[in-house]
Amino acid sequence: MFKVGIITSSDKGAAGEREDVSGAVIREMIENKGYVVIRQVILPDEKDLLSEEMKNMADNLGAQLILTTGGTGFSKRDVTPEATIQVCERMAPGITEAIRYFSLQITRRAMLSRATAGIRNNTLIINLPGSPKAVRESLDFCLDSVHHGLEILTGRDSECARKED
Repeated sequence: MFKVGIITSSDKGAAGEREDVSGAVIREMIENKGYVVIRQVILPDEKDLLSEEMKNMADNLGAQLILTTGGTGFSKRDVTPEATIQVCERMAPGITEAIRYFSLQITRRAMLSRATAGIRNNTLIINLPGSPKAVRESLDFCLDSVHHGLEILTGRDSECARKED
């Protein structure tokens, strides 16, 4: 199964002032699907720290999937998309566009998400929302398709044109 890194971007979480519920939701959902979490961290909303951790997970730890939570809004401290763009070689905008489209059916505020997704070598990085409810909804919606994308990215499957089940 695929190796996963989880990054929570939260000043308060990193300072121990808030419990990381969203990261725990990601871990639970991912492990229930058979993925292996190789590292889970909480970092302050600092672009360089986030970028360095993404590079570490991808390049040194061999994560095939990195899921971030938090830091995708309009606050000046919300820099997770910029950190992701900084480390990716190719972008995968369809993933977060689809999540936003799905989320708009639930709340109009989904349009305020600046989340992005991209590829660094053989690692897919996806920004998820910061709220536990939105993380659960987003992952539940996209995980099957993301799994197939990971199979293509890592060479475990080569057929992308077949019809969905």
